[in-house]
Amino acid sequence: MPDIDYLIITHDHWDHLDYKTMLNLKGRTGKVICPLGVGAHLEYWGFDLSQIIELDWNDHIRLDEGIQLTALPARHFSGRGLNSNHSLWAGYMLQSPLGNIYVSGDTGYDMHFLKIKEQFGDIELAIMENGQYNEDWRYIHFIPEDLARAVKELQPKRVMTVHNSKYALGRHAWYEPLQKIEEASQSDSFALITPMIGEPVKLKDSAQTFTKWWKK
Repeated sequence: MPDIDYLIITHDHWDHLDYKTMLNLKGRTGKVICPLGVGAHLEYWGFDLSQIIELDWNDHIRLDEGIQLTALPARHFSGRGLNSNHSLWAGYMLQSPLGNIYVSGDTGYDMHFLKIKEQFGDIELAIMENGQYNEDWRYIHFIPEDLARAVKELQPKRVMTVHNSKYALGRHAWYEPLQKIEEASQSDSFALITPMIGEPVKLKDSAQTFTKWWKK
């Protein structure tokens, strides 16, 4: 991975803010953008305060010429160990010359997707949480039908899912999240892109193709 201009953190759960990973990236990262309160972890780990930008929901920051980032609501929670909800969690909208790129962060379904669509209009790419779900957790993690509902409300030109096929937290099969979202993309007619973990996505190439690698 090349050096990072802007590292965007959605919340402080260990699978999204890993200590060893952050130490590895510290010397190769320009700015770290995170929700309110998350910067305290980074400061404790030796990040310079000038590197850290904390945002509340609906705060925005201009990153570069023509590039703006807005922190947005998500339905989740935060905390490490026994301390819960001492910091905020968020999704993001990146407005750029390539179009609007939405990152859901970890979230359950709620009315904020309709509001995001109304606020930002066309969305070029939606990067959506998918996987590690359970019916008992549906208010903090998408279950498949709620993910499909959120995609229908956002109406992005392309959809890519993350949070799937990496580790076992939910009780579903590892391939089920991608299988479910592929079925939804066919029935609801939206463009789903399915890169393998680590495979580059060319934002300017809408014709880029991906294999159904989880079926092999």
